[in-house]
Amino acid sequence: MAGGSADAAGALVACDDLWGLRTPKIELERIARQLGSDVPFCLAGGNAIGSGHGEVISPVLARGSYQWVFALAHEGMSTAKVYAEFDRLSDGSEVPEPEVDDALMAALRAGDADGLGAALSNDLQDAAIFLRPELAETLAIGEECGALGAQLSGSGPTAMFLARDEQHAMDIAVALASAQVAADVVQAAGPVVGARLV
Repeated sequence: MAGGSADAAGALVACDDLWGLRTPKIELERIARQLGSDVPFCLAGGNAIGSGHGEVISPVLARGSYQWVFALAHEGMSTAKVYAEFDRLSDGSEVPEPEVDDALMAALRAGDADGLGAALSNDLQDAAIFLRPELAETLAIGEECGALGAQLSGSGPTAMFLARDEQHAMDIAVALASAQVAADVVQAAGPVVGARLV
């Protein structure tokens, strides 16, 4: 979930300050794109739509904060293998260009957690579950707890769950931890600001 990219964004901001460069924001964004596809988002923070390989970031107007639970799997997955499985499951069909989901954008603008949960999607999820079927059990536990949205993050294996509020997030986290389906379970609220000095 972009751990290395978050570190890179933080290092970029820290080095700029340490060396007293005062690099303009647009130049920091250009450098971030060269470092990796997720680095520009980690630099900006907030809510955004990524295009290209994810490195071109467009901020999204959003209201409110959302409560999330993340089930961190015992071991990682090969992104290349998940993409290869996606291609196999697609049976050579041409994948349509991604489009911004109107329901997702409306939910973010309204601060509507229910609408956001209903609009979540991940094209790679079926491929990841095919390669690691036990991830379906992890998702099912969150769904049984009434998660507003339950899906894998990116190519997996981290499962993420949108909760109604902080207490609901705690309930989901306890259920996941009790089922021992993850190496760790983490709660987080978001969106958060991007890389900055504190």
